[in-house]
Amino acid sequence: MAVNKASITDEYPIPAYNYQVSIAGENTMAFSEISGLEIQHEHVLYRHGFSWVIGDNLIRGQRKPINITMKRGVVKNRSYLYDWMQKADKRDVKIDLCDEKGEPLVSWEVSRALPYQLDAPTFSASANEVAVEKVNLIAHDLKMNYHQ
Repeated sequence: MAVNKASITDEYPIPAYNYQVSIAGENTMAFSEISGLEIQHEHVLYRHGFSWVIGDNLIRGQRKPINITMKRGVVKNRSYLYDWMQKADKRDVKIDLCDEKGEPLVSWEVSRALPYQLDAPTFSASANEVAVEKVNLIAHDLKMNYHQ
């Protein structure tokens, strides 16, 4: 059990609400939700001539593409995601999970991300919700870095 502030800081999980997103190393943007930061491989069941004796062999196959979904509120005069979608160029994306001072503790670096879908908000006259746009990215690589 944690008994002081230092042990709480070192031993308790980091809250997921304090994060920063930078695209192409220049634009720090606010997003309300990010999902899909996962590395996943296909699995292969390999059976050879002696499988009946020693059993099947499971091996890891090719890595699946990284699919990331990012959502943010719509604000007037802010068309960065739309412009990126139109240009169709690959950009690096960095997501920093930060402490209470705003210092990065863990970073996810997404290499060569390409937007392939941009969704407009859902419009409903009977709701009182913020307009949220969603962009889906496909990327080549994902790396995690732990900061000290």
